Amino acid sequence: MPAGIPRPQPPPEDRSGTVHRRPDGPPPADLPRITLWRLRRNPLRRRTDLIRAWLALGLFLTALAAAPVAMFLAGDAACRHYTATAAAQQRTRARTTAVLLRPAPRHPEPGSAEARRTRYPVEVRFTDPGGQARTTRTDVTPGLPAGATIDLWADTHGRVTAPPLTWDQIRSRSLGWAILAFLAPPAAAATAYATAALTLNRHDLRAWDRAWKEARPTGTPPP
Repeated sequence: MPAGIPRPQPPPEDRSGTVHRRPDGPPPADLPRITLWRLRRNPLRRRTDLIRAWLALGLFLTALAAAPVAMFLAGDAACRHYTATAAAQQRTRARTTAVLLRPAPRHPEPGSAEARRTRYPVEVRFTDPGGQARTTRTDVTPGLPAGATIDLWADTHGRVTAPPLTWDQIRSRSLGWAILAFLAPPAAAATAYATAALTLNRHDLRAWDRAWKEARPTGTPPP
C-alpha cells in the first residue's frame, strides 16, 4: 500500500459492543422539513434567523390586513372621481350631426373586415352646443360621399370629443384601480422582505468571515 494512505477501519463500536453500520439502501432524496424552524429553539438558529421569521410574519399580517382596506378606499375614490368626470362631461358635451365637406376615400378591399375597422380623416362641418358653426376633421368610415351626415360628440369649445363615460366604463376603471390597490400591499411587503433578507444575508456572511478568521489556525485557507 502506498505511504500516506490509511488502511480501512472496521465500523465503530459503542460501549455496549454494538457495531454501528451504515443502513442499506440509497440515501433519502430529501430530508424532512421542519415547519417554522426559524421560530423554534435549536443550536443552529442565529439571531438573524429569528429576525427574518418575525419580519416575514409581521409583513404577511400587515399585507393581509391592508390589502382589502386599500382595495376599498382606492375603488371608492376612483368611482367618485369617474362619476364626477362623467357628470361634467354630460354638462359640457353634446351629440350633434356633422356634414361631410369632401368625400371619404374608398378602401381598396370594400366589405372586408379590415375595411369595417378602417377610418379616414375627413373635413366636416357641425354646430357646437353653443350654437356656433364649426369646421374640423374627424375620422369617418370609407366611401362616404360629400354631404353625408354623421353623428359626433363636441364640447362647448367646439372640439370633437368622445362620448361621456358610461356606467360600465366607470365600473371597469374603478375595478381596475381597486385591483391595483389590492396588489400594492403584498408587493410592498415582498419588496421590503427581500431587501431585509439581502441585508441580513450579507451580515451573516461578514459574521461568518470574522468567526472563521478568529477560529482557524494561522495559515489555514478559508473553506
